[in-house]
Amino acid sequence: MAGRGGEGSERRDGREAFDWTLDGGIIDTLMDIRPLPEIAGGSSVRHLFKHPVLGPEDKGREGAELLLPHMDRHGIGKALIEFAPEDPVAVATVASHPDRFIPAYTIDPNRGVQAIRELRAAVETYDVRAVSLIPAFYHPPVPIDDRRAYPVYAACEEMGLPVFMTCGVPGPAVACEPQEVIRLDAVCHFFPTLKVVMRHGALPWVDLAISLMAKWPNLYYSTSAMAPKHYPRAIIDFANKRGPDRVVFAGYFPRGLSVERTMTELRALPFAPAVWPRFLQGNARHVLRL
Repeated sequence: MAGRGGEGSERRDGREAFDWTLDGGIIDTLMDIRPLPEIAGGSSVRHLFKHPVLGPEDKGREGAELLLPHMDRHGIGKALIEFAPEDPVAVATVASHPDRFIPAYTIDPNRGVQAIRELRAAVETYDVRAVSLIPAFYHPPVPIDDRRAYPVYAACEEMGLPVFMTCGVPGPAVACEPQEVIRLDAVCHFFPTLKVVMRHGALPWVDLAISLMAKWPNLYYSTSAMAPKHYPRAIIDFANKRGPDRVVFAGYFPRGLSVERTMTELRALPFAPAVWPRFLQGNARHVLRL
């Protein structure tokens, strides 16, 4: 599947543009199978995503039925989706289109060794390729460098699974301390071959995130949950210069960003031509072992 090409080979500023033609299509490293209740119902995070996310044709849809039309329209060949074996829609989505959807197992470190057993079973049964962690949103929260998370990291390092981890100040009204970026330093030191992908911007600690990526070769940055026009300029510069292999594309559909908005705004960004294929596909292929 080829990525949807741009309208021309020149940008408005005269620089050469990447035409987005990718063998196999773009890889989006964060989609979900249904809108979150917070977005659909207008709760405390509504103010963060004011643009429409779903169209009239999306009403009542979920799973592959919701995602594939948007993916096909915009040249997205594969998507990493949040996955739980007890969710029949998630299971059906992966089973019906294993070539399009990559399961990222959602795990709660509070559940101890049982969570690890279930992770191993999911890897064996569903070809799980990643683990998803949200430190500030567990009950109780599990900080990035908390001892409860270390068995998860150890299991992921052993199995070659990357950890996609929400980092930085959360949008909803929960404490940000569990997601402080400096906590990654100890984790990367203790688990040197574990691939960790920072999700949701790492704000306001972007400069620290870049310093840590310069220090730890298996630490990556994802653009999830940010409209492209709000990508930190420091991250774009990092990708263009020191870290073309360390920044991974992700949208936020259908949680908070439409695919149309994300893809439209992406085309205005000043990534170097050589960075685009890595950002949109190659880096995700490497991290996910595709």
